Amino acid sequence: MKNKLFLLAIIVGGISLTYYLQNQPKEEKLPVINPVDIIPEMVDPTVLMERKGYGHTIGDFTLVNQDSTIVTQQIIQDKVFVAEYFFTTCTNICPIMNKQMQRVHEKYKSQEDFRILSFSVDPEIDTVAQIKKYAEEHNAGPNWYFITGEKERLYELARKSFFVLKPAEAENVGDAGSDFIHTNNFVLVDKQRRIRGYYDGTSPTSVDSLMIDIGKLLKEE
Repeated sequence: MKNKLFLLAIIVGGISLTYYLQNQPKEEKLPVINPVDIIPEMVDPTVLMERKGYGHTIGDFTLVNQDSTIVTQQIIQDKVFVAEYFFTTCTNICPIMNKQMQRVHEKYKSQEDFRILSFSVDPEIDTVAQIKKYAEEHNAGPNWYFITGEKERLYELARKSFFVLKPAEAENVGDAGSDFIHTNNFVLVDKQRRIRGYYDGTSPTSVDSLMIDIGKLLKEE
């Protein structure tokens, strides 16, 4: 009799657990953002043809980091990463942004498949020595790259790959069409180099959301 009751309890428990798991709310996937659908005139048609059927992805690049090392798209191969644009002599939004980015770095600094890419928009001032000092001031670990290089290459990447304005604001292109890019946006990119979100780097609440979404992408197949 006891054995039968024990078996019945196991069966009932198993059914209850199955029902519970099946009725748990599923975590929604982050959308894949395709800015070229919104402002296609800003993208090289050749690039669009190469990516046809896959959507927009972050383009290739060859720049240099704070350790005088040449960096290419290989540093983001199969990595989730966050990109930002800043300059070391900025005294308004950049200090706020990089204080927030330090929070992101602290949370994910031990994650092997995560990177932070901080691109300078003022490479004439932001030499390797300058960004090295800035990186040290922000306790940047090995997965946080401060990047400089030719201004033309940096700005091309900002305008044609990262679209540093939020897509919803693209009708007012602002920075994206000017001679100096200054934006508070953090851009979240997945392991396939697709944009998955834009976040206000000056807002702790928005950065909280960013950190949650990074975790989602790191678990995504």
